Amino acid sequence: MKKIIAFAGSNSKGSINYELVKYTVSLIDDYDIQLLNMANMAFPLFSEDEERENGYKNSLIELKDDILEADAVIISVNEHNSNPSAYFKNLIDWLSRLDPKFLLDKKLFLMGTSPGGRGAISSITLMEQTLPRFGASLENIFSLPKFGENFSVKKGTIINEELKQKHAAELSDFLSKI
Repeated sequence: MKKIIAFAGSNSKGSINYELVKYTVSLIDDYDIQLLNMANMAFPLFSEDEERENGYKNSLIELKDDILEADAVIISVNEHNSNPSAYFKNLIDWLSRLDPKFLLDKKLFLMGTSPGGRGAISSITLMEQTLPRFGASLENIFSLPKFGENFSVKKGTIINEELKQKHAAELSDFLSKI
């Protein structure tokens, strides 16, 4: 059975990007899904001194191994001031030090959402340029603007029908490529 690992680029307990990832994987059948809540995974701020003096946390090594074992990856990146969060950038820094090609040959579905009308598009664009450098095969992209208006956390679904259909089409196309 094909394996998909899915997570948000946020370590916030109330992450709207994690809600989008949870919704996305709830629509997937016939795959082994590993959904990670990054709020449970703290990593020190990357520096060469930290790396040299303390090495790598076991949870980081396990995450890298889980990514390498997966056939595909779903990531929903959050946005802080038009950039991915410091947490997500830090995570990429650590993973790339463990293995510069930690996403080698991984099919990637890149998503993002935000409270604003741009739907984390600046962060998505930066990651669209960055993640293939680590070996990812970027297959599909989805942006959900105005999270509070277009998604119901209580129902766990996209409530804007046009965006819901667009998301479903991107997901279906992504799954057909795995």
